[in-house]
Amino acid sequence: MNDFEAQDVDVVVIGAGQAGLSGAYHLRRAGLEPDRDFVVLDHAPRPGGAWQFRWPSLTYGKVHGMHALPGMELTGADPDRPSSEVIARYFADYEAAFGLRVHRPVEVSAVREGEGGRLRVETSEGGYATRALINATGTWDRPFWPRYPGQETFRGRQLHTANYPGPEEFAGRRVVVVGGGASGTQHLMEIAQYAAATTWVTRRPPVFREGPFTEEWGRAAVAMVEERVRQGLAPRSVVSVTGLPLNDAIRAARASGVLERLPMFDRITPGGVAWDDGRVVDADVILWATGFRPVIDHLAPLRLRTPGGGIQIEGTRAVRDERVHLVGYGPSASTIGANRAGRAAVREIRKLLDAPVEVA
Repeated sequence: MNDFEAQDVDVVVIGAGQAGLSGAYHLRRAGLEPDRDFVVLDHAPRPGGAWQFRWPSLTYGKVHGMHALPGMELTGADPDRPSSEVIARYFADYEAAFGLRVHRPVEVSAVREGEGGRLRVETSEGGYATRALINATGTWDRPFWPRYPGQETFRGRQLHTANYPGPEEFAGRRVVVVGGGASGTQHLMEIAQYAAATTWVTRRPPVFREGPFTEEWGRAAVAMVEERVRQGLAPRSVVSVTGLPLNDAIRAARASGVLERLPMFDRITPGGVAWDDGRVVDADVILWATGFRPVIDHLAPLRLRTPGGGIQIEGTRAVRDERVHLVGYGPSASTIGANRAGRAAVREIRKLLDAPVEVA
């Protein structure tokens, strides 16, 4: 593949979740036309971003902080319907309403330096030569699996939040849930109603937050995450800074012992998990609710990573390449953050596109 064979566009958007759709919306508002000036590429089989892959028991009423996409509210949703259905329908309607013409399923294999100051985006539907890139690939496709001694000897089942099937499948099983985030606590509270026994282990003691999540608190949390990516460090999740909000369900689970936390085990045995102090827990299932990492391997040819393990960004722009904007990365890895970041990225991209092109 070479640039001569690639289709010229001003902007390529990779990903059609909340972040990608926000970016596409603001590109359209700025006067750019889909499939002429910009293109949106999504590897998923249908609209919905990562939401379409969520487990059925995560109903829309249980979703924390789903913020509407810019320009179109989500109204009248049944709180008892799976969030995968509600949000996928909303995203599909949104794409149609604004004529975003998302290309799917399209795999992006690499983004490289091209000719004439353009980036070359290599995909399963051919190549694109673009002046700017909005990378909105999220984290769902890169679940993080920690490694512990003896892991390969475990005779039971190991699975990750990314392929969590819902609580009924764990009926009568002894389940160890690993992870102190929102997913881990949600899984535990569901599974405990069906399982023979549950055990919760985390690397650090969980922090439960009393009181409302104010706008001021939210800004402070985002600022802490933002500082890491400004330094080029691997981003942390916002929840790792904010802690877990206390609600009636959490309080009841703590009172009943379901959310009684143990420190991280030291090794995995064929029949369960064990600690160096002699404690042993038998288990049929280990569920890793250990989070996700950014999907950015396709950007590797551009050498954007720093020794700190992340991509250094200012706002949404990669410090090492002003043509690349990361939306839904680090501080914008939330629904409201993705909306704002999409608008900010397009504002800077417009300046880049309006700048005179240097002719060699």
